[in-house]
Amino acid sequence: MEAIGQDSCGGGDAARGSVGRPAPEARVHFRVTRFIMEAGVKLGMQSIPIATACTIYHKFFYEINLDAYDPYLVAMSSLYLAGKVEEQHLRTRDIINVSNRYFHPGSEPLELDAHFWALRDSIVQCELLVLRVLRFQVSFQHPHKYLLHYLISLKNWLNRYSWQRTPISVTAWALLRDSYHGGLCLRFRAQHIAVAVLHLALQAYGVEVPAEAEAEKPWWQVFSDDLTKPVIDNIVSDLIQIYTMDTEIP
Repeated sequence: MEAIGQDSCGGGDAARGSVGRPAPEARVHFRVTRFIMEAGVKLGMQSIPIATACTIYHKFFYEINLDAYDPYLVAMSSLYLAGKVEEQHLRTRDIINVSNRYFHPGSEPLELDAHFWALRDSIVQCELLVLRVLRFQVSFQHPHKYLLHYLISLKNWLNRYSWQRTPISVTAWALLRDSYHGGLCLRFRAQHIAVAVLHLALQAYGVEVPAEAEAEKPWWQVFSDDLTKPVIDNIVSDLIQIYTMDTEIP
């Protein structure tokens, strides 16, 4: 997909290099998932289909080395497939035009010529490849429904002033969205990610859950019995790594 795709390199989960910097493949995954998110918004996709597209992309390159395929072609096919999975169907023509505008701002929609049809065929064929690699397992349990439930419970626990003066809810949703720049969706359970982003949002604004010191167990374990503090710390560490890449990648 030479007209639209950019650079590519080896696959794998988000990882750190020998000097603590993100590994090259993690930086590529960050760029491509940023493309998925921005293209998804322009295509009018809702948050769950975009999350599914990111998960399909990450899961594909967990199985396949990134050297073998154009990551942006896989990303476009992931958007197309996610639309089907989440019943928010997209036209391949719209995906191609939005992608073309992403890489060539201000450009006109592509003509329906031989090159356009070749791109369309590439997306469809890549979709079939993705389905085979993932063994047709493309339905995922996302953290979104858990985070919504946890936020409602937390709102009832906190006093109204603490809740209204700090954007805990907005921050938690933003953290969850940004987590899909990395492979957290593959390495951690959906409930654990939901709790971890909420935990980080509370920490960011210095908000404490009432009666935490007197409680028999921490508030986050009320939401998920099998969750441990080291797991939360690992998720938060991965999120910080994602934001570190955000400051380094143009």
